[in-house]
Amino acid sequence: MSVLDTIKNLRDELNQHNYNYYVLDKPTISDFEFDQKLKQLQDLEAQHPDFFDENSPTQRVGGMVTKNFETIKHEYRMYSLDNSYSIEDLQDWETRIQKVLGDVPLEYTCELKYDGASISISYENGRLVRAVTRGDGFQGDDVTNNIKTIKAVPIHLKGDFPEKFDIRGEIILPFAGFEKMNQDLIEIGEIPYSNPRNTASGSLKLQDSAEVAKRPLDCLLYFVIGNNLPFKTQFEGLQKARDWGFKVPTQSKLAKNLNEVFEYINYWDKHRHDLPYETDGVVIKVNNLQHQEELGYTAKSPRWAMAYKFKAEQVTTKLNSISYQVGRTGAITPVANLEPVQLAGTIVKRASLHNADQIEKLDIRIGDEVFVEKGGEIIPKIIAVAQRGNQVEPTKYITHCPECQTELVRSEGEANHFCPNFYGCPPQIIGRIQHFITRKAMDIDGLGGETVALLFNAGLVTNYADLYELKKEQIIPLERMAEKSAENLINGIEKSKTIPFERVLYALGIRYVGETVAKKLAKHYKSIDAIAQATIMDLILVDEIGDKIAQSVVQFFENQENIRIIDRLKSFGVQLESGEDDVLLSEKLKGKTFVVSGVFEVYSRDDLKKAIEDNGGKVGSSISSKTDYVIAGDNMGPSKLEKANQLKIAIISEMDFKHMIDG
Repeated sequence: MSVLDTIKNLRDELNQHNYNYYVLDKPTISDFEFDQKLKQLQDLEAQHPDFFDENSPTQRVGGMVTKNFETIKHEYRMYSLDNSYSIEDLQDWETRIQKVLGDVPLEYTCELKYDGASISISYENGRLVRAVTRGDGFQGDDVTNNIKTIKAVPIHLKGDFPEKFDIRGEIILPFAGFEKMNQDLIEIGEIPYSNPRNTASGSLKLQDSAEVAKRPLDCLLYFVIGNNLPFKTQFEGLQKARDWGFKVPTQSKLAKNLNEVFEYINYWDKHRHDLPYETDGVVIKVNNLQHQEELGYTAKSPRWAMAYKFKAEQVTTKLNSISYQVGRTGAITPVANLEPVQLAGTIVKRASLHNADQIEKLDIRIGDEVFVEKGGEIIPKIIAVAQRGNQVEPTKYITHCPECQTELVRSEGEANHFCPNFYGCPPQIIGRIQHFITRKAMDIDGLGGETVALLFNAGLVTNYADLYELKKEQIIPLERMAEKSAENLINGIEKSKTIPFERVLYALGIRYVGETVAKKLAKHYKSIDAIAQATIMDLILVDEIGDKIAQSVVQFFENQENIRIIDRLKSFGVQLESGEDDVLLSEKLKGKTFVVSGVFEVYSRDDLKKAIEDNGGKVGSSISSKTDYVIAGDNMGPSKLEKANQLKIAIISEMDFKHMIDG
């Protein structure tokens, strides 16, 4: 057997094992055996690069970096669904259908409504060619590289598939994977994700597909669309998709009438919490595809489909106590400690109370029976008091920090109380260092949230500059630390000195300065010294910097302790100035504001925006009297066109813009 034949056989075998494991949930070999075969294939491909195949199982780990996600027009529009909330709504829907189709027998396909991120995947000749997000329904972002990392998505199909078609579905994050991701975040002092749906959606837009590959995403498919499809009903189409290799949930059911639809809804309203992922309702579709075609679409939705939304589950339980947590900025968050109760498939013991205003609004008191709800969000919330307990007096919000006993402050217009003991309150100190080391900030390998707490409690660090003076000998005696772990930590700290200025600025933890604001400030000022010297008025003139951010930045640099820490970071070689790559290409567009609208051929929208900023211009989010130019592509919104004409704003093409910056 030739080397190429060996490689092809290994690819086919590994694809089949992926299908068995991720789609059928019936693995036929151990993880160790799979890894050995994958390693054999990787070695052969490395020795014979001329046999490279982008669809090889070895490419599932990602590694492609997408700076800008190209906007792609959907060949078939992705519509949204009309919602119903009662049996009467569905009966009215059937009546409307019968007015169009006449008195014909109707069957329905019932499917669970998965709470994820919608995706459209295109296949040609049995190979995955493109995956596009829903976007606005007319066009979305090309996320093909990221989708290929999801093992449940087939790269090659099997069987009697059509030459060309699209398949629609949801990218979801199962509960177990979501909880593991949140636990990892909590350990590094980051805020946990609020729900699996938003996390799955955000994962699709990560620039590094290797990061996507690390996330336990799944893909559930439910609708095939194309020309000359080899089936006549929706239910038959689901089975065909399974035969071709897609992960199509088996919970779907063919209903002969609305009564069977109601039975399906009632069953899954009770049993949905037994599933490993989120569902928020049932989708009911007219089964016959010809009937679907006759019914057609409204401006927003298919007339042949309806979503039935489950009601958010509510329970009552007793409020045992209220505790208060201190965040890295000093913000105090009250937490309701509840009598444990079963809710939406999990045991709930705690619920966020947000702030003092929320406690006052609910008039919630210790000992009350309270209504707790868990709707689309994973984090439970208290809706109202169900029955008053024995406490006569309203709840009094704490006046002093629960950690350091400093008197709390609450500024005018602020929702939260704060502990002002910025440099003496342990959770704030630990939280700031934990923020400093996160992946989006300094990305220090070998250093996690628990280790930061160990270092602080051992007296080795009291601020993030102290990290750069750590010695291996100091770290080894700590709990769960060995020589190799200590060495990795020191190497990770050393490597962080190459992190670019904009991320260092974000890592400093200046209140209200998130990733985007840090990029704006770094791009505008080029160095930490220039930012430190800026006045409130100077800062407000920077794009997207308002009063609140400007005041926070000025206050940060007025504090001598912060200046001392920054001076130390400089002495350790941390990047506190922009590199050459961050310098403007020109100032040809200085003082000019552009709005980008439509679909473009030469540039992507993100490329256009970057080119505007690289040449000193400003990108506006909407057309106003301050707009100088609108760069218009295909399918520019008619309302934007009308507004630009009304305001007599110059409308230019992408080629006009190219000539403008080329001189």
